[in-house]
Amino acid sequence: MTDRTAPADHLVGYADIVASACATGRRLNRDELDSRRAEGERAAEAGLALRGLIRNHLAAAQTVRPVPSSPGGLLAVVEQAVDAFVEGYERAQQQAIRQEEAARREFVDDLLYGGSDLGRLAERAERFGLRLSQAHAVAVAAGPEPYGDGFRVARGIEAAVLARFPGRRILLATKDGRLICVAPGDQPDVLASFAKQAYAATDGGKVAIGRSHPGAGGVVHSYEEALGALDLAERMGLDGPVLHAVDLLVYPVLTRDRQAMADLVETTLGPLRTARGGAQPLIDTLTAYFDSGCVATEAARRLSLSVRALTYRLERIRSLTGADPADPINRYALQTAVIGARLLGWPADVD
Repeated sequence: MTDRTAPADHLVGYADIVASACATGRRLNRDELDSRRAEGERAAEAGLALRGLIRNHLAAAQTVRPVPSSPGGLLAVVEQAVDAFVEGYERAQQQAIRQEEAARREFVDDLLYGGSDLGRLAERAERFGLRLSQAHAVAVAAGPEPYGDGFRVARGIEAAVLARFPGRRILLATKDGRLICVAPGDQPDVLASFAKQAYAATDGGKVAIGRSHPGAGGVVHSYEEALGALDLAERMGLDGPVLHAVDLLVYPVLTRDRQAMADLVETTLGPLRTARGGAQPLIDTLTAYFDSGCVATEAARRLSLSVRALTYRLERIRSLTGADPADPINRYALQTAVIGARLLGWPADVD
């Protein structure tokens, strides 16, 4: 809104309406109130400042002479007229906000799914603060509860990021219950700050950051990388609140040939199904062992086992699979198979 006062056409008929009502001591009728609401809508659409509009209404009312027997009637009529004017003004503003939100949601959908003409998309991006000729990276935050437009947590994160980086070309939005931040690829500090704010605000949420890619298609690519990182974190039980897609590139490589990975898992780990209690406890043992750098004492601590019990499990794995987890030659095949099992949900989901 600009701080401009109302031009004369927004006050046309106002003084006559007030004078007519005061002369007879009546209240404004429906047509008169509707006319003031319509003027309020027009003023809002013209971008006029509400404070100046009200000031001009009060100044115009001073030219009306109240009836001597009812001096308070003028104030009551002016109050009615101004109230109707402000109602129309606010109604127009709310409608404009709804239209802006709808346009923003449509743009975000087209931007993240790549389903729009790229030239037109680039033009629309300027309106929302992005230059798609640049490279961009996308961060996606997932909290314990879904994010939604206008939610207090989402508004707080957005306000904190924009306050720290004023004037930066940043887009924050919600999509499918997640909070999205799109920033220029050469400004990793923006996404790092977003991740910090999102984690602090959700008390345990995760944030994934895709790699920087050029053009409108690059935004889609980075967004998909971030979503993939969140999915991997859930399936693999990855620790840490912030995940970088660049650090997880090995996992898509491992599952690119899904059938080959399934064959490796079944061939290498299939014998563990015959163990008492099934394969899962031994898979968990291998996972803890490899994640702890093959240090038995640390792996036992993570599993709440004694070192002796852990050693027994490792020996049981060796006897069933024929591969020794402590042997460097066997370790790579076992660890790759364990990663594949976690990615594929084996043994529960892979026949």
